[in-house]
Amino acid sequence: MSDTREQILEQIKVQGDLVRQLKAAKESKEKIDEQVARLLALKATLGGDAAPTNQKFTLKTPKGTRDYGPQQMTLRQGVLDKIVQVFKRHGGEAIDTPVFELKEVLTGKYGEDSKLIYDLKDQGGEILSMRYDLTVPLARYLAMNKISSIKRYHIAKVYRRDNPAMTKGRYREFYQCDFDIAGTYDPMLPDAECVKIVSEILDTLDIGDYVIKLNHRQLLDGMFQACGVPADSFRTICSAVDKLDKSPWADVRKEMVEEKGLDEAAADRIGEYVRLSGGAELVEQLLVDEKLKAVPNAVKGLEGMKLLLKYCSIFGLDKRVSFDLSLARGLDYYTGVIYEGVLKGESATVASPAKTSQQNGEQTNEPATVGSVAGGGRYDNLVGMFDPRGKAVPCVGVSIGVERIFSVLEARAAASGLKLRTSDVEVYVASAHKGLHEARLKVLNLLWDAGVKAEHSYKLNPKLLVQLQHCEEHQIPLVVVLGDAELAQGLVKLREVTTRAETNVKLEDLAAEIRRRQQSA
Repeated sequence: MSDTREQILEQIKVQGDLVRQLKAAKESKEKIDEQVARLLALKATLGGDAAPTNQKFTLKTPKGTRDYGPQQMTLRQGVLDKIVQVFKRHGGEAIDTPVFELKEVLTGKYGEDSKLIYDLKDQGGEILSMRYDLTVPLARYLAMNKISSIKRYHIAKVYRRDNPAMTKGRYREFYQCDFDIAGTYDPMLPDAECVKIVSEILDTLDIGDYVIKLNHRQLLDGMFQACGVPADSFRTICSAVDKLDKSPWADVRKEMVEEKGLDEAAADRIGEYVRLSGGAELVEQLLVDEKLKAVPNAVKGLEGMKLLLKYCSIFGLDKRVSFDLSLARGLDYYTGVIYEGVLKGESATVASPAKTSQQNGEQTNEPATVGSVAGGGRYDNLVGMFDPRGKAVPCVGVSIGVERIFSVLEARAAASGLKLRTSDVEVYVASAHKGLHEARLKVLNLLWDAGVKAEHSYKLNPKLLVQLQHCEEHQIPLVVVLGDAELAQGLVKLREVTTRAETNVKLEDLAAEIRRRQQSA
């Protein structure tokens, strides 16, 4: 039997090599599928556990994913902690939802981006998909639990079958940090607070200058109507406008006309508007625009923007926000205000439309931008899609693009050569000579029971120099050095790693002395 198994394993290896050669040669799908079927049939003869033990394979993470070592995780956790502090400052409560949902829950919520949803195989009769974001699961959660009011934050991984750009912080598996306010409230009060939250987080993280772009879906729809876009084309044209942060206007116009069949004159009229950005004065300018005045949706959107900018001014955000008509976040569920936090870069080179910024009546050229790090908006109808009676729960929220923020901070740390502490160990218990490992364990137990973060060497008789070098390498601030003479008197040496100053401390006072030094540090 073993001979037969070895023969089959060899056949599997040969067949696997053949499949790889066909793929490398880019043979026809039919030919590759035929050979893959033969490979699977061979594996099936071994009862399903057919991977040869000596098979060579490449060790790598799946495309669009990465591993995070201790340095990266320390940096990431520091960022997430700061974000959570802001969320809690504004009354946020944490929830969590499954990493996958019923496919029907996610279908039809993301417009053209629905093609990026990861589908799973049938599992026990349920057709499932990996969550694409944290907003649709929130809407399902609210409808399922009959919740009509909550301020929630949620930090978790989401999944997208996107073309990854790892150096730009775009992955297929990545974290989102969401804050949402659900409930029926007066116009723009929760919306303005979400904009304030974005500003507080970007200020706290100190990752560079930024602007928070603001727009309104009703204004967008009204603008499209005023420009002569057919109503059934609003969403697809909006999706094209959404690409203006990455593509020049000429490319977006070409897509509208050649791919989406929009009249050239309508496209040109859209182009006149999406080049505009500014503040409250731009709202006033558009409120007297003859084409927009004739469209109720446009007027409602502009009135909403006027109120939002007023509240943002009260929050001290005048220099941080920009009313930007090119902002057109493409997700289908947005119904009102939309916003996006974008990092600026004086020397950045990006393909974005030339914009006219109207600030205090003067036209200025805006600096180039280096990428979106936050986005969100109002979605008043999404919860109602899941409620059997269609009961709506108005919602507004923001998502922080932490992966791009991580990329910026990691690059900055690498350039500075900064090495972060990757553990919280406060004290290392060392022995000065042989035969003291049991004494180390007793001291460790005493410290752990007192809540002190401590560790030691897992060798019975480590050299003292090696133990001290470990402390320097891992930036552990204090060392307890044990010696027979001191222990006989109930004492230990407490050493500061940076200054190398040593003090004898009574064993029963050790934990309190460590705490005292931490507080005075």
